[in-house]
Amino acid sequence: MPMGRKQKETVELRFYEIPQGEPVLALLGEEWNRVYGHDNFYLHFHNLMEIGICRKGEGELIINEHTYTYQTNSVTLIPPNIPHTTISNGMVRNSWEFLYVDVNHVMEELYGDRIAQKNEAIELVRRSAHLLHGSEYPEIAEIVNAIIREEKKQSPYYRQVITSYLHALVYEMFRLNEVQTQTRLEAAGSGTMRQIADALTFVNDHYQEEVKVCTLAQVCGMSETSFRKVFEEYVHMLPMDYVNLVRVQYACEQMKHGNDSMDEVARKAGFSTTSTFNRNFKKFFNTSPYQWKINPQRYERKLQNFHINALKGW
Repeated sequence: MPMGRKQKETVELRFYEIPQGEPVLALLGEEWNRVYGHDNFYLHFHNLMEIGICRKGEGELIINEHTYTYQTNSVTLIPPNIPHTTISNGMVRNSWEFLYVDVNHVMEELYGDRIAQKNEAIELVRRSAHLLHGSEYPEIAEIVNAIIREEKKQSPYYRQVITSYLHALVYEMFRLNEVQTQTRLEAAGSGTMRQIADALTFVNDHYQEEVKVCTLAQVCGMSETSFRKVFEEYVHMLPMDYVNLVRVQYACEQMKHGNDSMDEVARKAGFSTTSTFNRNFKKFFNTSPYQWKINPQRYERKLQNFHINALKGW
């Protein structure tokens, strides 16, 4: 049951990109054996679905204004754009492993050109977050563990095997979200974030295209004035700054893993001109894209100091 701890209103974007050709982004190993939540109490949200499994420890999982307890073997299924954070009990290290999944890509694999069914499936998976105990939901826990085993071994055809497991996990989530259960986290559909969640999803899906604030307001069913007010109060940034932030972070991933020209990187990221790309890049990183590409580690953490409280990853 929720314990009702009141949260700060600030939320952080933590942006992840799945490696090219891989079915998931896996955050595994000793780096994720840590004390959670005591050095940074802000709620955060992701552009991808987060799947977590607690290997050892206990504490609180906070979603919007509600607080839930987790323990060893707990599994979390948190769709994109849902604010949350994890807080270890005391200063004791907890061990977690995380998988990040592009829901839209998985649904493309399952439904192809059947647009209506695909959109319905995406909405069903994104409807609610879940905190589950592995002993009560052994099928889901085993799927998550199987994906992690495949990621660690990377035996021949591991990508295809993981893809099959992801399809099975999606169907298990359909079951969860179609049936009212005590483990379903009602906070996923409530609070201020829900008012703008459709806009965040739209940006994730269409940032490479022309995006206008009036369109974002429309998908949320709000007037542009009301939308701007809610968005800026909760995300602590202008809507178009958020759009350009997502574009810039996509561009960073392209520069890390590709050899495209800056003009091509700018175009693929959704910027109308290279000069617009350069101007926005410098706004977030205080350096040029070219200098960042030469030494990304030097500038990676600078984004954390930007006043909009938007972070790159953890």
